[in-house]
Amino acid sequence: MMTWPPPGSAPLLGRVIEVTPVVVERDADALFAALDDDQVWAHVAGRPATAHDYARRLEQRLAAGWLPWAVRLRRPHAGLPAGAVVGISNYLDVSVADARLEIGGTAYTPAAWGTAVNPDTKLTLLTQAFEVLGVGRVQLKTDVRHARSQSAIARLGARYEGTLRRYQRRGDNTVRGTAMFSIIAEDWPAVRDRLDRRVADLAGNE
Repeated sequence: MMTWPPPGSAPLLGRVIEVTPVVVERDADALFAALDDDQVWAHVAGRPATAHDYARRLEQRLAAGWLPWAVRLRRPHAGLPAGAVVGISNYLDVSVADARLEIGGTAYTPAAWGTAVNPDTKLTLLTQAFEVLGVGRVQLKTDVRHARSQSAIARLGARYEGTLRRYQRRGDNTVRGTAMFSIIAEDWPAVRDRLDRRVADLAGNE
């Protein structure tokens, strides 16, 4: 039986990051500043022009049943200071009856790319999903043109399931195909161990 919504509002602690449920009034400005870079929005439609626009987007996602998580550093990492807001990830497309959810809408400041931040965030959110919420399936999807994102998802240990053709509009009005990946409960122990080793290697002794 899947539990939803997640219990409590305390931060979930990773090795180098912590994730907390987004409070729009508290987090929108810092998230907008962290993500205000052309590289971040290259494969994401609808770049917000202002922090106010970004706050409205967060409010819309909350109203649609998303659970956004703000990602902060617990300690200095990759040249970024402790306490820095470095990105966002979300639980979405939640189906309690099917014990399923998606982790998506993930974006980080470019300074965090290739560091322990994404694998540590995903390890933390996946642990919450499988071991606290009792989900049976977590799916992750991305634009077929976004090779870096597909590679990052595959390195998590997620299994590629295929491409959803003509799935949605991009910001440039072209129609994107979407690469679909998943991790299921039977995969989780091996994925967890692999991710834990990867985060330890990337975090090192900083």
